[in-house]
Amino acid sequence: MSLLPSRFIYVCLHFLVLYFQLQSVESQQSSADFRFYIENHTRNPDDLSRKQVRIYQLYSKTTGKHVQILGKKINANGDDGDKNALLVVETETFGSHIRIKGKESEHYICMTEKGKIVGRPDGRKQECVFVEEFLENNYTALVSAKYKEWYLGFNSKGRPKKGSKTTQRQQEAHFMKRPPKGRLDPLEEFRFTTVTKRTRRARRLKPNSKRN
Repeated sequence: MSLLPSRFIYVCLHFLVLYFQLQSVESQQSSADFRFYIENHTRNPDDLSRKQVRIYQLYSKTTGKHVQILGKKINANGDDGDKNALLVVETETFGSHIRIKGKESEHYICMTEKGKIVGRPDGRKQECVFVEEFLENNYTALVSAKYKEWYLGFNSKGRPKKGSKTTQRQQEAHFMKRPPKGRLDPLEEFRFTTVTKRTRRARRLKPNSKRN
């Protein structure tokens, strides 16, 4: 009779051990499923479901013209509406990281480890990713995602500046997004501003009024 309580306790302990083991397995399975879900939705930064693609021109405050990608060479001397000034901008959903590709040349703007701005056909590397910084003067600065504090910039002649010689405050690193000449999606109107060559001052784009 004295053994019954001991056996009873042993059996209870045995069942408790099995119960906690099953709970542990279920928890691990649930965690694995959750990790799989997260990895499946975040491991591919180029997934189209996470990317927005826009086409616009990038107006340079320094030259009064537009950034154009001529294959490996890049400058800021493009005229409004020039085919080489049309940029395909790929924006990832999470954050403001972008890749900029020439619609005509199909080359991306990239920054080398020496700060040199070059055009490359493959834009998947981190050196071809820039982060948008919106400034108080309604302009935008583009800083390298790989080389922190190095900005995309052009001198008064439209030539690229080395990233190591740029800062956010320099007007050489200030740009403005403009719609392609003659094209304006009404839904995108609030995102763009227009610039006159004489004043180079930004103002909100207003619908053209019909003359009586």
